[in-house]
Amino acid sequence: MAIFETGWGSRPILRWTAAVGLACVGFLSSAGAQCPIQLSDITKETGITFKHTDGSCGRYYIMETVTAGLALFDYDGDGDVDIYFLNGSPLPGKQSKVPPRNALYRNDGKWKFTDVTDKAGVGDTGYGLGVAVADYDNNGDPDIYLNNHGPNVMYRNNGDGTFVDVTKEAGVGNGRKVGAGACFLDMDGDGDLDLYAANYLAFSSDTHARVQALTTELMYAIPRHYRPVPDTLYRNNGNGTFTDASADSGVNTQAGWGMGIICGDYDNDDDTDVFVANDVWANYLFQNDGNGHFEEVGLVAGVAYDAGGQAQAGMGVDCGDYDNDGWLDFYLTNYQSEQSTLYKNLGNAMFEDVTFVTGAGAGTLNNVTWGNGFVDFDNDGKRDIFVACGHLQDNIEQFDDASTYHQRNILLLNTGNGKFVDVSDECGDGLKVNLSSRGAAFDDLDNDGDIDVVILNSRREPTILRNDSANENHWIQIRLQGVKTNRDGVGARVKVVAGDLTQIDEVHSGRGYQSHYGTRLYFGLGKRDRIDRVEVRWIGGGVDVVRNVEVDQVLSITEQNNQAKSD
Repeated sequence: MAIFETGWGSRPILRWTAAVGLACVGFLSSAGAQCPIQLSDITKETGITFKHTDGSCGRYYIMETVTAGLALFDYDGDGDVDIYFLNGSPLPGKQSKVPPRNALYRNDGKWKFTDVTDKAGVGDTGYGLGVAVADYDNNGDPDIYLNNHGPNVMYRNNGDGTFVDVTKEAGVGNGRKVGAGACFLDMDGDGDLDLYAANYLAFSSDTHARVQALTTELMYAIPRHYRPVPDTLYRNNGNGTFTDASADSGVNTQAGWGMGIICGDYDNDDDTDVFVANDVWANYLFQNDGNGHFEEVGLVAGVAYDAGGQAQAGMGVDCGDYDNDGWLDFYLTNYQSEQSTLYKNLGNAMFEDVTFVTGAGAGTLNNVTWGNGFVDFDNDGKRDIFVACGHLQDNIEQFDDASTYHQRNILLLNTGNGKFVDVSDECGDGLKVNLSSRGAAFDDLDNDGDIDVVILNSRREPTILRNDSANENHWIQIRLQGVKTNRDGVGARVKVVAGDLTQIDEVHSGRGYQSHYGTRLYFGLGKRDRIDRVEVRWIGGGVDVVRNVEVDQVLSITEQNNQAKSD
C-alpha cells in the first residue's frame, strides 16, 4: 500500500494495493436465512422536507466539513420522539435569499412528521455543529443547547411546545470559535446539570486565506493548520445561570481539536467522566474525582492512541457495554485509512484496542466515519454497532480511486462471542442509501419496541430508517425521573437482570457525532419473558430497585419511591 498527500494541508489518503483485514465470517446458521436485522428507508413517507446546507461556495472553509449533528427527544411530552436537525449558514462569499435554519419536526405517529420550527421558536440561523438536550433547570421539560461556529445558543423549554432563547442570561454563549459536540452532565453530584462544550479550533478569515495559499489543489485542509482551543465547562448555579468552570475543573489544561464527546462512568466509581474524540490528536479521557475536578488520563488508560500508538482523526464516540461484562466500552469513528476503533474496558481503569480481533472496524478503512452508536437492533441482548459514513473532500474521486464522496453506511452485527460481522449487504434497503452522512441518532420513533435510525446527510435531505427486524425477542424501555438528582436522570446507571442475562446502561445527554439521543434506555432481552430485577443508581447517591418486571413495555422509574409505572 502507499500513502500520499495531494497538496500541503490535505489529509493523508490510503490507497490499497492488496486486500487486508479480517475476512467477514458468515452470521447465518443456514444458507439463505435472512439477516436478523432489517432496516428500511422510509424517508419519503415521513413528510420531512429538511435539507442540510454547509454554507459552501467553493472557498473550502474547514467548518463546512464538520456540520452537523441532530437530536432525538420528546420536546412536547406526548410520548413520541421528535427530530431536531441542525443546519449550516452562509459563509463569506455565499449569498442566500432565505437564511438556512435548524428545523424541529413533531412526531405525529404512524411515521408522519410536521415542521413546527416556527411555532416552537427553535429555528436558529447560526452555523450549527453540535447539540445536547436535557432539563437543565429541572422543571420537567427538555431544553436545547447548540454548539455553533460562532456564539452558541441555549433554548429553554416553556412547557407549552415553545422555547425561548436564554443564552445571554444563562451565560453560555462561549464566544466566537468553531464548536463541536456538547454534553450535559452532573459533574459534582449536586442535583443539577452542568454543561461541557467541546471546541474544535480557532478560525479567522486571515488564517483561512493563509492555509488555502499553501495548497496546490482546491480542497479542505487538516485542522493542524488552525490553533486548537481548550474545551469549555460550565457549572450550573441552580438559578438558571452558569459559571465558566473550565479552569477550576481542570479541563482547560488541554487544548485539542475536539469533535464528538460522551460523558459516562467508565471506572464504575459513581461519578461521570468525559471522553473527547480529538481530530488528528490524542483523545482525551477526563477522570472525575467526584467533586467536578478532572484529570486527563487518556494515555494511561489506553484510549489516547490506537493499538499501533498512532493518534487518530477522531470524529464521533459512543459508549456501551458490548460484551455485557458490566463496564462501559468506547467506539470511536475516524478518517479514511483509519479503522473505526473499539476500546474494550478491562475493568481496572484500563482499555485495550480490540478492533482487529473483534472485527469492529470491518468496512470502515476506506471510508470517513462519523455518527455512531451501540444499538441492539434485533433485541437479542447484544449491542450492535451502526456507523455513518461520507467523505469530507467533495472532489475525492479526482485524486483517489479508493474512496468516494458519497458512501454507504455500515451495520456491524454483534455475534455474542466477542465478534462483530459486517451485515450491511444483508440488512435491507436502508443501508443501500449512498450519501455523505454526518450525525446519526437512534430511538424508537414508532413506539413498537425496536430502535430506528435518523441520519443527517451533508448538503442533502436526511435519511430515516425504520427497524423492520422480524423476531419474537422481548425488550424493556426505561425512562427515569429524578427527584433529588437531576430530573432526566442523566448519568444514572441502570442494571437489568433477566435470568442469565445482565445488562447495564446509562442516561447520556449528547453523544456520537455531535448529536443527542437515548434519553429512554433500551434493553433487548432475547427470548427471556421476565425481568428479575431493575436497579437504578442515581448520580449523587441513592439506589432504587424494582423486581419482577413484565417485558415489552416502557417502564417509568421515579427516584427514591421504589415504585415503577408502566406506560
